[in-house]
Amino acid sequence: MNLFDTVQEMGHEQVLFCHGKDPDIKAIIAIHDTSLGPAMGATRMLPYLNEEAALKDALRLSRGMTYKAACANIPVGGGKAVIIADPAHKTEELFRAYGRFVDRLQGRFITGQDVNLTPENVRTISKETNYVVGVEEKSGGPAPITAQGVFLGIKAAVKFRLQSENLEGLKVAVQGLGNVGRNVCQLLHESGAELFVTDISQEKAEEVKRTFGATVVAPDEIYSLDVDVFSPCALGGILNSQTIHSLSAAIIAGAANNQLAQEKIHGQMITEKGILYCPDYVINAGGLINVYNEMIGYNEEKAFQQLHNIYDTLLEIFARAKQQEITTNEAAKQLAEDRIMNARKIKNKEMIVSC
Repeated sequence: MNLFDTVQEMGHEQVLFCHGKDPDIKAIIAIHDTSLGPAMGATRMLPYLNEEAALKDALRLSRGMTYKAACANIPVGGGKAVIIADPAHKTEELFRAYGRFVDRLQGRFITGQDVNLTPENVRTISKETNYVVGVEEKSGGPAPITAQGVFLGIKAAVKFRLQSENLEGLKVAVQGLGNVGRNVCQLLHESGAELFVTDISQEKAEEVKRTFGATVVAPDEIYSLDVDVFSPCALGGILNSQTIHSLSAAIIAGAANNQLAQEKIHGQMITEKGILYCPDYVINAGGLINVYNEMIGYNEEKAFQQLHNIYDTLLEIFARAKQQEITTNEAAKQLAEDRIMNARKIKNKEMIVSC
């Protein structure tokens, strides 16, 4: 399949390859859908194995943002950007050059901080464009609210799958102890859950062990633990044929993006195994909710109301999947596409009236 076929199959409106020599920069901006509003999606920096891998990441993440916004009822579309570079080679000139690429889109794409970018990097980008969020973390940053959304998602899954609203004594395996993963551990610990954790950083793992009494396990052991919930909070693509076979958890509910290595195949495998899967772009929407509310003028009450909708939305998705005998990621996609289609109908009616 060639490049244009790939983009068309995934339904993208626009994909931009950004390249410059002074400074040397390679970036990809993927705009998936703007039916609900301008495309919003953060920028990450990674030394991808090749440009094909970078494109695949941008395409999948941007489509996920479209569905994330629709399921969260946030009036923005989906986009994502990747800078192909080693984070050790960051320069002000590179981020300012990237900011100029973003600015040329004139608001079709609004970006912010993702993997390997800092708030300071975002402020540098903002010197060249106003189409950036997270310059000032008015709400304290996205990690706590993202973790709160994941925690609410775990509660919804436990209610649906285990018929319980009490997390006391629940065994949860958390993979990845970055800002979001650690906050998830704190919320679970405060609710009386028993934690099993892993991270490539032994220092982070030991800190969570000391603070929350967690049991630390090796990275390759986290999948096969006899737990109630497996919570992937690191990078994506970790739910594949091998890892799914190892899982014994009743629920998968975590913050990582693009958890399914192959959506159809591995979504079906999870369902056939009797595991309840919380679609990643639904459960981890807290970050998007956070930056959207910062963009329009932060209102804590409104933001937390939108955040708590994650709980109800997941229950709706679980019920739809059960009723139609489909996977939960298929049910989530249906819900998102229904809302996008309704938005397009409204736009078309408005255009006809204005004519």
